Amino acid sequence: MKITRKFHGMLAAALLAMTPVTALAAADPVLGDMKPLAKPLHIKFCIFDLVGTQGDVFSYARDLALEARKWNLFVELKAYSDERVAAEDFKAGQCDGAAMSTLRSKQFNHFMGSLDAVGALPSMKHMKAFINMFTNNPKMNDFTISGDYQTVAVIPLGAAYVMVNDRKINSIEKAAGKKVAVLEWDKSQAKMVQQLGAQPVASDITNFAGKFNNGQVDIIAAPALAFKPLELYRGLGTKGAIYRMPLVQITGSIVIRRSKFVKDVPEFDNLVLKLRSYAATKLDTVYGMIDKSEKDIDPKYWLDLPEAEQQKYSRLMRESRMQLTKDGTYDPRMMAILKKVRCKIDPANFECALKDE
Repeated sequence: MKITRKFHGMLAAALLAMTPVTALAAADPVLGDMKPLAKPLHIKFCIFDLVGTQGDVFSYARDLALEARKWNLFVELKAYSDERVAAEDFKAGQCDGAAMSTLRSKQFNHFMGSLDAVGALPSMKHMKAFINMFTNNPKMNDFTISGDYQTVAVIPLGAAYVMVNDRKINSIEKAAGKKVAVLEWDKSQAKMVQQLGAQPVASDITNFAGKFNNGQVDIIAAPALAFKPLELYRGLGTKGAIYRMPLVQITGSIVIRRSKFVKDVPEFDNLVLKLRSYAATKLDTVYGMIDKSEKDIDPKYWLDLPEAEQQKYSRLMRESRMQLTKDGTYDPRMMAILKKVRCKIDPANFECALKDE
């Protein structure tokens, strides 16, 4: 699988919203009144970057680590090209913090990890509304803490769109029997694919694109940010298409071990809230990259589904969310918050009058 530096440049820019607060303080008047830590704080951080130490994500994190020294924060970075290993090392206590996909982070915080639920945030407008709530409602901070773990930031990476190798697969019924790449460690994806009558094919972030491009699977879901770097147009060929209907909003998360920071950093929770407020002011750069990546895809690939089919997909995703919440896959508190976001933006939606989600 070919991973280009352009793709990692986008991810590195996204990391700006997850920058350590001490490093940001030097360059921003909002945080400029913050003083260096009273005593040196040494932390270890696991960074998931598909190309390891040569990637732009890790390179950007290394630059931030150097800047952080001015504030008495000494960061030891370790790069991982395998997200699973990064998460396992964090769990084993080899790192004090880690950057990973929100789906992967669910094992550390079930509530925050449920953010990337299928169909829960239908558009970037919905995602922005959630980020605004996450940033400006102090009560949300309690939900970010689970035992000794805390999700200190989430970063939007754009909608995942369904991509098919044949545009004739333009309905739920026609997806039956088709092979669909799913993340082997995210059981929710396999369950939904099975509901379609399709065949889930266990994959991971390193090989799902190759399986699609080589014809091993008929259907994948991926964000526009990945389209050119992963050469997904090869999988689409001359007959394929991209449904212009988001399946899920993809995010990344920064997770930390709280005990390490609370012990050594006075008023740590206040610093986290301030960090989130600052990070939110920098997200326009990320939103701009996502929008550009979608507009850069050749219009010939986009497929607008009939209204009736869109309604069918929406209902299927809703039913899947409800079932996956019932079986414990999704956190019901997060599902309730995301429904409030949807109904605030579209109060006329049929689900807003229902009390079953």
